[in-house]
This record gives sequence, structure tokens and C-alpha cells, in this order.
Amino acid sequence: MKPNIAHSISLFERAKQSIPGGVNSPVRAFKSVGGTPVFIKSAKGAYLFDEDGNKYIDYINSWGPMILGHGYEPVVKAIQEKATASTSFGAPTLLEIEMAELIKSMVKNVDLIRMVSSGTEACMSAVRLARGYTGKNKIIKFEGCYHGHADCFLVKAGSGMATLNIQTVPGVTAGVSLDTLTAPYNDPEAVKKLVEENKNEIAAIIIEPVVGNMGCILPEKNYLEGIRKICDEENIVFIFDEVMTGFRLAPGGAQEKLNIDADLVTYGKVIGGGLPVGAFGGKKKIMEHIAPLGNVYQAGTLSGNPIAMIAGYTMLKELKDHPETYKELDEKCGYLEKNLHEIFDRKNIKHRINRMGSMISLHFCDHDVIDFESASKADIPLFNKFFHHMLESGIYLPPSAYESWFLSNALTYEDLDETIKVADSFSEQ
Repeated sequence: MKPNIAHSISLFERAKQSIPGGVNSPVRAFKSVGGTPVFIKSAKGAYLFDEDGNKYIDYINSWGPMILGHGYEPVVKAIQEKATASTSFGAPTLLEIEMAELIKSMVKNVDLIRMVSSGTEACMSAVRLARGYTGKNKIIKFEGCYHGHADCFLVKAGSGMATLNIQTVPGVTAGVSLDTLTAPYNDPEAVKKLVEENKNEIAAIIIEPVVGNMGCILPEKNYLEGIRKICDEENIVFIFDEVMTGFRLAPGGAQEKLNIDADLVTYGKVIGGGLPVGAFGGKKKIMEHIAPLGNVYQAGTLSGNPIAMIAGYTMLKELKDHPETYKELDEKCGYLEKNLHEIFDRKNIKHRINRMGSMISLHFCDHDVIDFESASKADIPLFNKFFHHMLESGIYLPPSAYESWFLSNALTYEDLDETIKVADSFSEQ
């Protein structure tokens, strides 16, 4: 029986009178999957509760940061205590130092790190730094990878743009577009060709080392190592966008999980325990070019905000002190993957499941999903039908076939079994 979402429906209509499209981030509008977005009132552990009182098992987890679940008590208490000392200073604090030291202790190749206020800002600043450091202007990004909505990243971006079928973005100038070169993900020859055709012009190559914005897509064997070699040979800054993967796949993120070092790495909401925050860091010789040490300017009134810092510090410290969390998450996600495979094999539903650690995505197709082109050839209408089937039975999945699912360790095996049971009742018809 479909849940009653009458209040969400009325709220969405009300929101559209004051907010563009009724939402403050496009994918929330359910435009790809159809229907009315559910308005969330609260969350605890592995569960979301909407304005109509319905309960959902959450597989978004605020797009990644709720690794330990919603309303994690030590984080909530730390925020409450810190807030009594004010919510912002615009001046240096001891906590910023402790946060930077904690990140450095978890990510071995980060020498210096700068806090910002979002993942978009982190990626934008990292590219500016790479340009200032190398004296070159062009960057290479990958089709379907999303690094925020800064102008230079909205060329063949995935995720929300793919969901809304936006091919070109008004407001992004031709000059900016010319400086952004794109290559298919998992195609090393395409990268070599771009570098050869733009000799001594490329400042940076930015990549999601494990993609989360065209579903979860893993790098093929030796792919990242090949790009690392090109960057070393051509004086190109290799940037890992770990806004999704940082501290989620391992204490040291994708770099640790895949055993490869980037020159710069960017982080997002994970390091704020879900609060608005970001950071970029990396090798000292590059980071020293950021003001006030160098001439590459970057600033922000809320950078290092004390509430965001204490939330992130508390959560990252928990993860560092309890590394078994990653093993538990991997086992839970593996259990879900195994059972979904069994269900769709038994039902003869063509599918592919991509997974690394606690990131996973389901694609309805009979070909491997290794890049944006192969992801876009999956049966999107069937995914949309599956999404609504799950949602109506209390399972909250990302409202797009182009998004990774994220598990939290608050999920129990009973939650996973309920999810599997609901998936098993799905029919293509």
C-alpha cells in the first residue's frame, strides 16, 4: 500500500512559489524519476522520517557523510556544546589546527590543508591552485564526473546534469569551456591524446578516483597509475576529488584503498559530519602557493567554522579510533550486493551492480558499466520504476540512476533483509 504523502505534496507546491523548482538542489526535485519529492522532518540512525510520519531506510545518507548514521550521539553532543561558545568567529581557532592535524594523521600524503565551505569550493580552489603553481591554464576532467557547479566543471558533468538531461549550461562562457578538456572515464589512451595535443598547456587532471556521479564506477586496473605517470612526466597536477570517497572508503580515502597518491585532494561534507564544509590539501610544494604564503588567492569568512569543525573532528576521530567500522560497512554492502544479484538473476532481469566498500549502484543492463556512455545506455525507465517501488515500501534510494548509494554503519542486517525483501517483490511488468 502506498504511503500517504499528502503533506509532502502540499509542501512541494508551496515551495515552488518561493524556491526555483521547489528545491535548493536540482536532483531533489525527482524530475528524473517522476513523482513528488518526500519532505524529510527528522532522521535517526539508519532511518528518515518524513512530514507525513512515514519511515524510510536511508541509502543516501546526505550523499555520503552520515557514515555512522543520522543523529550520531557523540557528534550531536559536540555540536551542542560548541554552539554555546558562538557559531562563528571569523578568526583562527585551536580546533582548526587539531582538525588539520587529524586529517594529516589519516591521509599520509597531505602536508598542508585549507578548510573551505563546500566541495564545490574545494575543487574550484584546487584547480586555481594548480593553475597558479604550473603557470598553465587548461584542465582535463572526465565525462560524467561531477566536481561541483563551478563554471569549469560543468562541461560534460554527470549526476544532476545527466538526471535533468542538461547538455550545455547557459552562463558558462566559451572561453571557460575551451580551457576544460574532457575524456571518457577508464580510457587511458584518450588522456594521452589530449596531453599530446595540448603539450605544456595542461595544469591539472581532476578525477573522481571512484566515481559516484554516474552510479558507482570503479577505475579499471592500472588506469589511475597510468594517469599518475603522465602527470609526473608532463608537470601536471593530479587532483583526486574525494568529496564522496574521502574517509568513507578507508581512513585515508580512495588514495589508501587504491594505493595511489594524488598531488592535491579535495574533501566535502564528510569532514563536517554532514555540515556545510570542504577542504583541499596535498603536497607542501604546491600548497605553499596559496595565500598568505603565496599569490594564489583563496578566502572565506566561514572557512574553518567551529561548528562544522567540531562535528567533523568528532566523527573522523571515531573513524580513526574504530577502523573496524570500514570492515563492517564493507561486509554489509557486500551482503546487500550478493542478495540483489541473486534476486535479479532468479527473475532474469538484466543488471549490473558496481560496488567498492560502502558505495554501490544498480544498473539495469546486460553490459559492464565503466563510464558515462555505458551508464547512460542502461534502462533508466526501469530504474525509475524500481525506485518508486522501493520508496513506496519504505526504502529511500537516490532519486536518479546516475547516483551512487551510500550505506551507514547504523544499518542492521534486519534493515538489509527488509530492503532485500522489498527488492524481491519488484516486477518488471
